[in-house]
Amino acid sequence: MKILLAGDSTVANCPTHEYPMSGWGAQLAPHVYTRAAVHNFAKGGASTESFRDEGLWEGLLAETGSGDLVLIQFGHNDQKKPHLAARTGYAANLRTMVAEVQALGGLPVLCTSVERRHFLDASSSGVVLEESLEDYPEVVREIGLELGVPVIDLNAWTRGLYLRLGRDGSKALFCHFAAGTHAFWPDGLTDNTHFSQQGAALVAGHVAGQLQALGLVPGELAEMSGTTAGRG
Repeated sequence: MKILLAGDSTVANCPTHEYPMSGWGAQLAPHVYTRAAVHNFAKGGASTESFRDEGLWEGLLAETGSGDLVLIQFGHNDQKKPHLAARTGYAANLRTMVAEVQALGGLPVLCTSVERRHFLDASSSGVVLEESLEDYPEVVREIGLELGVPVIDLNAWTRGLYLRLGRDGSKALFCHFAAGTHAFWPDGLTDNTHFSQQGAALVAGHVAGQLQALGLVPGELAEMSGTTAGRG
């Protein structure tokens, strides 16, 4: 059994010079390798359109067989292009992807985009986290219902995670480097989109747990992923 991943930098295997930056897809194999081989086609900067234009989707489909899982998470880069608006180009591209995976006997799983860590100034009601992905996550949920395909709601889960950890506690999930502490970013880095190894591992554990809960991977994986998946 294979698990094939389509997505952007928040899913991708990041270049080694960016360590410890990591997409969650790079951390999924430790949770599932005894039952499924992870093939990560995700790429930094990818949208539902560029992923196809650059041949990545074609390459993924070429590896997809009957019973294989194809996890699809886009949105971060689609929202930067007007013609890939959530309810027009983006939605159309997702529907096409689902149909093409199903035509090969594969099982598509839609994932809402992981949230960015954008805390807003505290209001009278408490800590507020920006909904930076606008209506893209909701469109994924709607398409899942429309087409009858499973959805892993990473947007809702990551939002809850950041809020539980708080402004300070959630910082470790992302890439924050002071000046002079990282060779590739000598001037420092404050990145609230891309995960650290710790953040990526937490998301990957949740994905593995959700795949088991949905009955898409063998139950034995529950013991492997249960330490990080599904809490809260």
